[in-house]
Amino acid sequence: MRIIGGALRGLKLADVGEGNAAAHLRPTSDRVREAAFNLLQNSLGIRLDGLRVLDLFAGTGALGLEALSRGAARVAFVDDGAAARSLLRANIEKARAMGATDVWRRDATKLGDNRGPGYDLIFLDPPYGQQRGEAALSSALDGGWLAPDAVVLWEENLPPTPPAGFQLLDQRRYGDTLITILRRD
Repeated sequence: MRIIGGALRGLKLADVGEGNAAAHLRPTSDRVREAAFNLLQNSLGIRLDGLRVLDLFAGTGALGLEALSRGAARVAFVDDGAAARSLLRANIEKARAMGATDVWRRDATKLGDNRGPGYDLIFLDPPYGQQRGEAALSSALDGGWLAPDAVVLWEENLPPTPPAGFQLLDQRRYGDTLITILRRD
């Protein structure tokens, strides 16, 4: 796994490894990540410069770090798994991005109230087939985590059912992975 584009292009990220500790992690492949960012930036014209990013079910942090590499101002990573947070911290160190990131041990489906400004770009990469993405997006919406015109990049294996108030911008399948991009109305 590596960063595909931007200032950190080519940076090799920490390996997920094998065994029970990494069993629940399913990092977004380089190919899918590259396609997703091409959709955001080239097809939809979404500029990442200066954006605040919320990476839910962050895992290794590859999506959020890719956004930082491409110009995002700050990324908040949310994951409640110990193995994920360990890999995430290692990858943040590799990227020398400690000053531009926050790491929160939290259940993404129960975020609570946000005390700061809303996030412009939200990555949702929940465990497949458990409808946790729907719960996480509802929690983020209810808690004030989303900016008024926030964009959501949602990675699942089946078409998601977002809460009311979102417009579908694009949806593409890459093997078992379905990328859905939404904008908050």
